[in-house]
Amino acid sequence: MGGTLLASVIGGGLLLGFIPRWQQSRAAVADMNELATPTVSITSPAPGKSEAGLVLAAEIRPWQEAAIYARANGYLKSWVVDIGAHVQAGQLLAEIETPDLDQQLVQAQAQLNLARANLHLAETTDARWQQLLKSGTVAQQEAADKAAAREAAVASLDAERANVRRLQELVGFRRVVAPFAGTISQRAVDVGDLVVAGSGGHELFHIAQADKLRVYVRVPEPYALGIAAGQTGTLTTRANPGQTFTAKVTTTSEAISTLSRTLLAQLEVDNSQHQILPYSFGEVSLKDNKTDPSLTLPSNTLLFRAQGLQVAVVRPDQSVELRSVQVGRDFGQSIEILGGVTAADRVVLNPSDSLVNGIKVRLAGPVDSLAAE
Repeated sequence: MGGTLLASVIGGGLLLGFIPRWQQSRAAVADMNELATPTVSITSPAPGKSEAGLVLAAEIRPWQEAAIYARANGYLKSWVVDIGAHVQAGQLLAEIETPDLDQQLVQAQAQLNLARANLHLAETTDARWQQLLKSGTVAQQEAADKAAAREAAVASLDAERANVRRLQELVGFRRVVAPFAGTISQRAVDVGDLVVAGSGGHELFHIAQADKLRVYVRVPEPYALGIAAGQTGTLTTRANPGQTFTAKVTTTSEAISTLSRTLLAQLEVDNSQHQILPYSFGEVSLKDNKTDPSLTLPSNTLLFRAQGLQVAVVRPDQSVELRSVQVGRDFGQSIEILGGVTAADRVVLNPSDSLVNGIKVRLAGPVDSLAAE
């Protein structure tokens, strides 16, 4: 009886000592499991501000422009307009002295007179030999030769006339005139300068028509399909702070440049008040044609991996999925997401490099949505 009581006392003591240790062991294992499960903060993609649109650097060009070269060799006799002059189509800009060309024209006119005389002689001779042929005085071959000589004289006269007309037209180019109405933006010659005909020579004047302007912008590839003819935007320039000008897309290149990966777009801007200087730079704001605004995420959600830019998305079962994303504009603290996530996804903030697909995580708190910012 005494032994049984002693055994019971010893067993009870052992049991009382084991239970706390067992509980402590279980708590330690639970703590280790809890520490092994990362705790993450999450956010949800939010719609971007579609009204911001695209702001692109713009190159402003005249509606028409032309470099004016001489069409005749010579020396500049005089110029009658200078830079800044507003000229009309056909208005005289300068005159060129062409002594060599004048002598060529005199010679060509003399050759023309000679060709006329030769034709007159050939016609007279042919007519006489045709009469002799009828009487049988000359051979058929000799009469044919005279007829052929008359036809050759006719062709020679036509050639000399064409040469005289060509030289007369060249002499007419002694007067340098404006090809269209515009403003002289450059005068590159002075009196006495040697003038050489053709674009290989020295440019005389540069003329620009700036009542309307062509504005060129390069649209990044992700937004190329959102730009189309007829779309309107606004142009701003540094020379006109606080002012905006309406710009309308007239056409696009309809192809992405292999060098810059951009789409070249041309816009038209009214400049009838001449408030905008051609060849200057500005900025064009455009709204793309997308009906749904793109999503944005905080910049600290991105992972830079060998596969490219990725984000960590928490699934409903609290496991992680790494997704590749396509990014657009960088707004600093946030970045535009063009694809890879939806507005319903839960994206990890400040993701650790140790995150891999399938790892379980624990959420630190409620969703920190960008929409609430």
